[in-house]
Amino acid sequence: QVQLVESGGGLVQPGGSLRLSCTASGSIFSINAMGWYRQAPGKERELVGGVGNGGSTRYVDSVKGRFTTSRDNAKNTVYLQMNSLKPEDTAVYYCYANVENIWRRNYNYWGQGTQVTVSS
Repeated sequence: QVQLVESGGGLVQPGGSLRLSCTASGSIFSINAMGWYRQAPGKERELVGGVGNGGSTRYVDSVKGRFTTSRDNAKNTVYLQMNSLKPEDTAVYYCYANVENIWRRNYNYWGQGTQVTVSS
């Protein structure tokens, strides 16, 4: 079994910054892609940013230039640095990881979600 535990959400004023972290643990052989989705009230879940095991990244257009996804492979941890936050960034943020477990099977795993609220 594999678990993803997130931290770092909260309330921040417009223009502020937050850093989310997500650590994977359990029966892990290797981790392929890791990253972040978000879901705002009444909207579908969308990909925010992801990073491959080689370090390549991708982002949704609305966060390019403001958000940065990175990972520490030694710690099985993915980060989301969010700068210049806007009210429309308010959502529950979920980390994900595509994991090859010790039985060499691939599965997608999700964190529990962390609330990010951008408001004055």
